[in-house]
Amino acid sequence: MNPRVASFLAALARRPLLGDGATGTQLQRIGLAPGVSGELWNTTQPDRVQLVHSAYLAAGADLLTTNTFGGTSYVLAGHGAGARVHELNLAGARLAREIAGDRAWVLGDIGPFGGMLEPLGEATADEVAVAFRQQAAALLEGGADIILVETMSDPAEAVLAVQAARGAGAECVIATFTYQQSAAGYRTMMGNTVADTLAAVIAAGADIVGANCGTELSLDDYVKLTAELAAHAAGRPVIVQPNAGSPRLVHGKILYDESAAQFAAAVPRFLAAGARIVGGCCGSTPEHIVAMGKKFPKA
Repeated sequence: MNPRVASFLAALARRPLLGDGATGTQLQRIGLAPGVSGELWNTTQPDRVQLVHSAYLAAGADLLTTNTFGGTSYVLAGHGAGARVHELNLAGARLAREIAGDRAWVLGDIGPFGGMLEPLGEATADEVAVAFRQQAAALLEGGADIILVETMSDPAEAVLAVQAARGAGAECVIATFTYQQSAAGYRTMMGNTVADTLAAVIAAGADIVGANCGTELSLDDYVKLTAELAAHAAGRPVIVQPNAGSPRLVHGKILYDESAAQFAAAVPRFLAAGARIVGGCCGSTPEHIVAMGKKFPKA
């Protein structure tokens, strides 16, 4: 096993790990225009991407997430960069790896491909699997330690991504879904339960499972969701990375209301509910991560 992967798993067995926070909203704070592909900055503005990674490392994050959430050929094609998958993902992984050094582990980020699988959409499972594998291979080549498959709503898509990561050589894969409240409990946009989603990715080879994003979920909701995730994780470690509240548009700017102090106050509750990795998603900042780290048990 890769020594960095082995050290990550050993550390996770010893203590909870602190994730980083949002990438996209942080890039927007330093100049990325909304709607523009942040992945393009991996080659055009690498120093700015590394500013975000450096801020999270300085905040105490154990994990740095590559700037590659929209790095599949499908998503990049919408920005005229569909042929640049290898280049942009390789660059994104190298930028994070350079900042992480031996102080943090690098999560190679794979988000949804941006469409729907057949029969609801036009993309075939084979085509999407190829796209995910191409992205995962570039991330691993660039130095990602772990592949993070995140913000999934369709278990079938998540399974393709996990299997693609494994096929590309990933020795550790994290899979997270985004859930919302329904009359029947927490469900994905596709209506899938926590039990069903986790069972699907665990069978596909996910080592760590959990949830991220969830714009309609409060931190209280996320604590309850964490307990449900832990109950259905089949002994796998659980990761939770909530948004900093629901986004609000104010004077042309997107704002998130949940403060660093609120995130910090939730950390002991997340850990008590069964989380082993806690970080942040949209709207969370290095300040959130600093505050959260102060609530982690001492190593």
